[in-house]
Amino acid sequence: MSSFSSIIEVVSVEKTEIIDITPQVNFAVRSSGIRQGIASIMPLHTTTSIRINENEPRLIRDFKSFLECLVPCNSRYFHDEIEKRPVPEDEKINGHSHIKSFILGTGETVPVRENSMMLGKWQSVFFVDFDGPQQRKVLVTVIGDK
Repeated sequence: MSSFSSIIEVVSVEKTEIIDITPQVNFAVRSSGIRQGIASIMPLHTTTSIRINENEPRLIRDFKSFLECLVPCNSRYFHDEIEKRPVPEDEKINGHSHIKSFILGTGETVPVRENSMMLGKWQSVFFVDFDGPQQRKVLVTVIGDK
């Protein structure tokens, strides 16, 4: 059994952005040399998620609209009461971003077969940033047999 890890750099340019990182994850999987196993894909931030779904622009728009209705940016969040907790000077008002990430979950695990991710015909791996624009990191860990 072997393992391989790689960091993917992702730059978001919008407040809420859904970015297809399938090519970068595939590159990490191929670079691992692992023929059969699993790939764990996890963002290294608490206001982001990794999700698998169809890369269709109108669906992505629907997804963003739904999340905004479910967890509106302009609602009251205790996390945003920064005067009531110790915070760094550059602390953001981003309670909604944490909640969206918490609801969606952090990462995904994908089977690896013949040194490639086993995704369905319409499936893509997405990095979801709820607190952009920022530069972010995603950890890809591949475990299996070479």
